[in-house]
Amino acid sequence: MSSYQLTHLQQIESEAIFVMREVASQFEKPVLLFSGGKDSICMVRLAQKAFWPAKLPFTLMHIDTGHNFPETIEFRDKLAEKIKAKLIIASVQESIDKGRVAEEKGINASRNILQTTTLLDAIEEHQFDAAFGGARRDEEKARAKERFFSHRDEFGQWDPKNQRPELWNLFNGRKNHGEHFRVFPLSNWTEMDVWQYIAHEQLEIPTIYFSHKREVVMRNSMLLAKSDFIQLNGKENYEKKDIRFRTVGDMTCTGAVESNAGTLEEIIQEVASARITERGGRADDRRSETAMEDRKKEGYF
Repeated sequence: MSSYQLTHLQQIESEAIFVMREVASQFEKPVLLFSGGKDSICMVRLAQKAFWPAKLPFTLMHIDTGHNFPETIEFRDKLAEKIKAKLIIASVQESIDKGRVAEEKGINASRNILQTTTLLDAIEEHQFDAAFGGARRDEEKARAKERFFSHRDEFGQWDPKNQRPELWNLFNGRKNHGEHFRVFPLSNWTEMDVWQYIAHEQLEIPTIYFSHKREVVMRNSMLLAKSDFIQLNGKENYEKKDIRFRTVGDMTCTGAVESNAGTLEEIIQEVASARITERGGRADDRRSETAMEDRKKEGYF
């Protein structure tokens, strides 16, 4: 009998690779949703391992709100070019210009929720039948209801009460015309797993994940980075702090944390002692108790 045992990281890596290969075998035109954030960076590495030495058998796609962190956009383009992957940019601004969605108004306006329409339009336009997402079950309670293979109907909607069983890791990818699946290979990963995997694989990540000085404003107990997309009220002022971001997204709703963690080892130590989830710093999740689930039912990531 072999005494070889897989480490925890090897086990979850193997599981994620298995899911990716299942998608490649069951679907005709999958796409990997890639934002340049830490989770999608791990997904790219897993895909490279899953299909090495061949190139990735699917396209990368970013739903760009137009209000993203410049560091993330720069990293996104750099990585896509490095691995020679095709990258599709689906623009929320174009959806606004076409009248598909309406820009929110007010001091707390955000384009985050507008991404749903842009995403569904892009999936229909390119005829993608499966979309890899980097969501994890530990992020938010609605995420915990997801399976690896998440069925979406012909309108792109998700029904949490009508999901297919996945006993013994058997995945049912059958669908009707116009339907598609969202697939989450990192479902059983945690934020700590992601950071440990990044350290183990020595993956390059955007600089905003590390501690740096930045002008921020405190709003609703969140530190929002200074940008052209945020309006201040008469009582608010920017101040410079040592901060970093645990998650990245639209600048109007992604909160920073005060931090001096300048290395991966220090980030891992910080995450180990954190008492708030990474999405605890996302304003879009605070709009209601069921904000994430409501958006997901409509077709959100």
